[in-house]
Amino acid sequence: MAKPWTVEDSAKLYNVEGWSLKYFDINAEGNLIVHPRRTADLSIDVKKVVDDVIARGIRLPVLFRFQDILRHRVTLLNESFRKAIEDHKYKGRYYGVYPIKVNQLCEVVEEILDAGQPYQYGLEAGSKGELLAVLAMNGPESLTILNGYKDESMMRLALLGVKLGKKVIVVIEKPSEIPLLLKASRDMGVRPLIGLRSKLQTQGTGRWKYSSGHSSKFGLTSPELLAAVETLAAAGMLDCVKLLHFHIGSQISDIQIIKDAVKEGARVYAKLRKKKLDIEYLDCGGGLGVDYDGTHTAVDSSTNYTPREYVSGIVYSIKEVCKQEKVPEPNIVTESGRSIVAHHSLMVVDAVGIIESGAAPIELAQTDKEAEPVTEMRETLQDLNPKNLAESYHDAVQRREEAFSMFKLGYLELEDKAKVENLFWRICMEIDKHLPKAKYISEDILDMLKTVRSQYLCNFSVFQSLPDSWAIGQLFPIMPLHRLAEEPNQRAALVDITCDSDGKIVQFAGHRKTGGALPLHPLRPGEPYYLGFFLMGAYQATMGDIHNLFGRLNEVHVFEDKDEPGGYYLEEVVHGQKVKDVLTSVQYLDAELIKMMKDQIENLVKAGTIKPREGVEYLDQYEAAMEHYTYIDRNAMRVPDEAPAPAPAPPAPAKAA
Repeated sequence: MAKPWTVEDSAKLYNVEGWSLKYFDINAEGNLIVHPRRTADLSIDVKKVVDDVIARGIRLPVLFRFQDILRHRVTLLNESFRKAIEDHKYKGRYYGVYPIKVNQLCEVVEEILDAGQPYQYGLEAGSKGELLAVLAMNGPESLTILNGYKDESMMRLALLGVKLGKKVIVVIEKPSEIPLLLKASRDMGVRPLIGLRSKLQTQGTGRWKYSSGHSSKFGLTSPELLAAVETLAAAGMLDCVKLLHFHIGSQISDIQIIKDAVKEGARVYAKLRKKKLDIEYLDCGGGLGVDYDGTHTAVDSSTNYTPREYVSGIVYSIKEVCKQEKVPEPNIVTESGRSIVAHHSLMVVDAVGIIESGAAPIELAQTDKEAEPVTEMRETLQDLNPKNLAESYHDAVQRREEAFSMFKLGYLELEDKAKVENLFWRICMEIDKHLPKAKYISEDILDMLKTVRSQYLCNFSVFQSLPDSWAIGQLFPIMPLHRLAEEPNQRAALVDITCDSDGKIVQFAGHRKTGGALPLHPLRPGEPYYLGFFLMGAYQATMGDIHNLFGRLNEVHVFEDKDEPGGYYLEEVVHGQKVKDVLTSVQYLDAELIKMMKDQIENLVKAGTIKPREGVEYLDQYEAAMEHYTYIDRNAMRVPDEAPAPAPAPPAPAKAA
């Protein structure tokens, strides 16, 4: 007799411990909970937060931001560097900067700056728009790093910041930027703070490995670096060089690559110090990865190190090189973005239906006189077991192809062709059931399973909310938010509500034994089924597009508070885009569209096709739809005989920000 399913089984199945960094867990009720500060004494039931939000009239999908997690990530990184510097008796300080390209939302940047204020945590910009935001928001004690390609107007903006008493360091990415900076400096009468970006030989790993090496679009080669030093010396600006920068890519999965890059970068720093450059900062760039799949390995969607190991490796490597070269230990700068913001953001969607694959509308009975491909297909199904999955699948494919050829040549009846198709799908489904007991799963079976899986239709757009999943195959942890005390006995892919065949997710972290499918529960009529998409805070919000005119999601900002019912309060609700907002972004003005519809309706009224009262109702309906959320209203999808969705729990009282 199989033992009852437990929440511990669900936690293991979805590998919560592997990817969550102890921010998420499952309670005894089978609901997902969040520990925003990783303290055991207080947790927030995410399912209840979702019910609360829906009771306030906010529709799914919703992007929840747990701001306490964001603050905790900032504190954790800075405290880790403080401790490593203390343990290694390192003589420099740590000055972190957050690159706002990772998540430019004002509320996110404000929280990061507030949490980082005790550590003089700064900001990095890589464009004119980002620089304008950073100059206004960053304080005079923190570093402002300006990366990326720059024109003269950006140089002048940076120097304006210096005039205002801010530590704005212009990082030279290519030789042609030096004359622009020198000219702006002369015109404005201000001496700049200069950084030089070195193009390292050490190459990163994964999708962004070409951010370093000779093929990189950024940075100065060794000859260009020496030429830059000569140019600045001739201009009397050598004392303005305050920082050496390098960056080997985002999401570095292997700690050894990071250590090798830091050693190379530290060596370049040491050689420049010996050339009488008074460099104060060594900027190690970004790269601190996030373990999206929770496997703790060096694959693209994981990391084989902890943040503490990353920090210790940087401090120790720089110290050792400086000791060998007999140069002062510089202040350390990193530009960690992904690791800071990924965990705080959770997208919640509702599954609104199931698309069955390979389902036979009628069951064709077995008869005495059946064609040979049908008989052989039945034998294949009967002999199927966990030891011969690949062999059985290959036999089934061959029998199906033979049947199709016979049908095209007129040697097979339509009923027999239908039986072959039906039996083929049954064989595929049986293979699916046997997968957990199989020792080996071939790639062609995995490919097959992608086509036969049921598909849960979810109320969101991959292109708007998960652009990295669509564009580069990035894995994100996905799991139900409730019913986790029940065994999820369905295996499915997820599809969105866009009219695009790419709008789907068919690869899931840690579920190879289920053919790459996601374990889910059966949908219950009239009941919502909530799925959570985790580690969404980096890049997704600002890189999403409006494919099919699905707009920005509703956002809810949640803060931990032990004195509030449920242990939380909703600080702010940022409403997503309405239909008219998205239309305006692609140059359709709602007023003009309404006028066009009004003219058409008036013509129909004049022609007697519709009554005046009907015309008014139709125009009101059209105009009201302009104010709708761009996503599906689940209640509007219920058929008349379906039970209404149960009312959510009463909302917790809102607390003033």
